[in-house]
Amino acid sequence: MEELTEVITSAEFHPQQCHTFAYSSSKGSIRLCDMREAALCDKHCKCEYKQGNDKEPTHLFIDSLSNFEEPEDPSTRSFFSEIISSISDVKFSHNGRYLMTRDYLTVKVWDLQMENKPLETYQVHDYLRGKLCSLYENDCIFDKFECVWNGSDSVIMTGSYNNFFRMFDRNTKRDVTLEASRENSKPRAILKPRKVCVGGKRRKDEISVDSLDFSKKILHTTWHPHENIIAVAATNNLYIFQDKVN
Repeated sequence: MEELTEVITSAEFHPQQCHTFAYSSSKGSIRLCDMREAALCDKHCKCEYKQGNDKEPTHLFIDSLSNFEEPEDPSTRSFFSEIISSISDVKFSHNGRYLMTRDYLTVKVWDLQMENKPLETYQVHDYLRGKLCSLYENDCIFDKFECVWNGSDSVIMTGSYNNFFRMFDRNTKRDVTLEASRENSKPRAILKPRKVCVGGKRRKDEISVDSLDFSKKILHTTWHPHENIIAVAATNNLYIFQDKVN
């Protein structure tokens, strides 16, 4: 085990091409593999995406080697860089054109035809960047958060601490932080957006970053494939929420 320098952290099959799958690593890279090439998938591949229509289905064409990884900025490198860049989850979009990945601080959306940088990057809880030392000491920095698409691939969701979970609208670029708690789980109760205060004066509806409970965390989330119904797992509780109904 001491000789290991990189491990596989997540894997996902393409939703339309059953011979293609992606896997992520602890070094922050994502690789695509084609099982038609060889039984041993130790080489990754490059994909060309062709959108289908009524007469022709969508195709993913395999080409040469491809490795999805964002170059690291040397000016921001620290002791924690490799730890927080480890990918904990990877998910194909329903249409098969995009990959979503989750590392410790961000969610990234990749276009399968552009492996040199992510198409979109969303900050999940950037206010924790100044607390990485404490998170390392209590082992929270090794937590593995999942991410999920909604049915139309227009909104993505992932978990955080204090039983918070985050939603990002890819079209409007708006985001919201919601909380899964017993107080909010009453029938027809409306979830109110939550905000985390980093410093300075704290408003009445905000919570200080120093008051976050790191023992309460949402690691697992899922979204109904057709309806606006979500399920989030908070420690030993499962919460199910749905869009506002009349």
